[in-house]
Amino acid sequence: METKISKSDWILLCLCLLLGILAEEAFFFGGEIGISYFVFIVTFYSVFFWRYRRYPFSHQRLGYLVLICIWLLSTSYYINNAKLFYVLNLLVIPGLVIFHLVLVTSPKSWQWNRPVFVSYLLSRLMDALKYNAALAALFGKSLRQGADHNKYQVWRKILIGILISVPVLAVVLNLLMSADSQFERLIGGIPQWFRVIDSASVFRLIIILIYTFAFFGFMQSLLKKQLKACQKEPDIQLPQIDAIIAITVLVIINAVYVLFTIVQFKYFFAGTLQGDFTFAQYARKGFFELLFVTLINLSITVFILTLVKHATNGLKRFTQLMLTILVLSSAVMLSSAFLRMGMYEEAYGFTFTRVLVHSFMIFLVIIFTYTLVKIWIEKLSLFHFYFITSLLYYTAITVIDLDKIVVKENIARYETSGKIDLHYLNNLSYTGVLGLIELYHKDQQVKDLKGILLLRKDEALKSIAPWQSYNWKKAQAFDELKHLDF
Repeated sequence: METKISKSDWILLCLCLLLGILAEEAFFFGGEIGISYFVFIVTFYSVFFWRYRRYPFSHQRLGYLVLICIWLLSTSYYINNAKLFYVLNLLVIPGLVIFHLVLVTSPKSWQWNRPVFVSYLLSRLMDALKYNAALAALFGKSLRQGADHNKYQVWRKILIGILISVPVLAVVLNLLMSADSQFERLIGGIPQWFRVIDSASVFRLIIILIYTFAFFGFMQSLLKKQLKACQKEPDIQLPQIDAIIAITVLVIINAVYVLFTIVQFKYFFAGTLQGDFTFAQYARKGFFELLFVTLINLSITVFILTLVKHATNGLKRFTQLMLTILVLSSAVMLSSAFLRMGMYEEAYGFTFTRVLVHSFMIFLVIIFTYTLVKIWIEKLSLFHFYFITSLLYYTAITVIDLDKIVVKENIARYETSGKIDLHYLNNLSYTGVLGLIELYHKDQQVKDLKGILLLRKDEALKSIAPWQSYNWKKAQAFDELKHLDF
């Protein structure tokens, strides 16, 4: 790969160095990530848009949507602190950033919802590695040029000798200092500014350099358009499944589902149960099984819509009819699972997982509705809709703070039944702490509540956090705890 460094490239390298320093400060400072993630994302995209200020971006409508989602997800580290999304977004946000940059710099003729786009994205990441390798070779070549060969070899050997002697010297110094206290005092008397290099500083420097060249190599590889041969999107032929085989499978599965639907309407939806089960026990027994079967049905539907080859128009219509029955049966199962979860929450209370699953079932309703339309209108794209809907759903549940819904519903349940799990709310997040404070203002006689809040108040009074960890919800909770009068 031919690599040339222009003036604008040097400016970008310096900016990427600043990005590397900011990234190390934002993510490797030893505390919880807070507002620093949003600051980094804003700075990163400022550098990117400066570098690509004259670049004709493609797929701009989807690009703006992904960009908005990235910014909203990064703000979640500032406005919320749900533990699940804290971990997930460490992977989701960088993945979306890479996808967005590759998307808006890809050829306009390419369809991002085709499988080949995945290989294109991976090839751009490989280009970034190749660019950095070529850059390192270029620097090495420039150092050798203009220098006397003999002097270059001498300095090279000196450098190798220094690198070899450093670990040996470290061991020897430790042994000598242990053997003689006077020598130890002599070495210890060296001014502190002579001992500026330590393992932590070396580690931070390495992290900064990794970030710097990762950012620089990726932006440069996108700008250089290395894949000129791939301007025309290759046509990938997917394997085809015979329609008779698909119809046979659908008929057998649908027969079971229709029988199950009849049972559901006869017992569960009618409000009567046989045996010794209560509604809560019945809900707990079958919920996850139903949800799993629903996901299997969705996979079967997508598989058949994508890969089945129809020999005649009659077979095509019959397949569509069988798929419609499959989707409608899935809707009955989804409704049953939804009601089961509602009864289970009513009996045992609300948790983050239960509310998350409830929201996921609503998401599945949207997916199945679109899939039902797709069965009869073939020109619609499944992946296009699935990707955008999934992105919007994930962004929404991350930003709206599901913990707040959990706290609200549990307090409402306490007011009607007198039951509440204080320790769960305390371990939930700072939204849970705010809920406990709200409950204390309503009823100070709740058992164990005062003790929990006293411990939390002591934590708030002792808390000293760096700017990177600043979180609005945490600051709000600590402020209310400090002003809480017992």
